Amino acid sequence: MTDRTLWSYKDIAAHIRVRTDTIRSYRKHGLLPPPDDVRNGKPYWYVDTVLAWIASRPSNRGR
Repeated sequence: MTDRTLWSYKDIAAHIRVRTDTIRSYRKHGLLPPPDDVRNGKPYWYVDTVLAWIASRPSNRGR
């Protein structure tokens, strides 16, 4: 099943327990996937996109 819920920087940060500024920095440095949607100039990602990104992060490989 696909989760089409959209997450903001704040949602992603809360999920991986980092500051919102850290997520913004990840995006600035190309470490975050492109947003799935942009609303009023703010980026959003589907939960499935975020979970796939988390699973592919070097610190999470082999877990």
